[in-house]
Amino acid sequence: MRLLCSLAILFALVLTPLLADKDKTPITDDIIVDQVKVKLADDSEVGGQPILVDAHSGTVVLTGKVTNDRLKEKAEKIAKKVKGVVGVDNKLMVSPN
Repeated sequence: MRLLCSLAILFALVLTPLLADKDKTPITDDIIVDQVKVKLADDSEVGGQPILVDAHSGTVVLTGKVTNDRLKEKAEKIAKKVKGVVGVDNKLMVSPN
């Protein structure tokens, strides 16, 4: 009886994550781009900067201009926190104007 209960619990623990993954929507580059754009726009400092976002196989590419190095670094950090992002290619140019 104890063995049967142990096997049932083990079986449930193994199958639960496998079954749960089937319900999740895969994260595409389009979803990543949308989420990064939203996060950048929502940030009080970075939101007003002309930043373009693209993604290829989970790697986000940031292009455009920011007014200082701190905003360039902050934009990269924001992008890295988005689910599905595997890397960030930060091509932002710093231009005070």
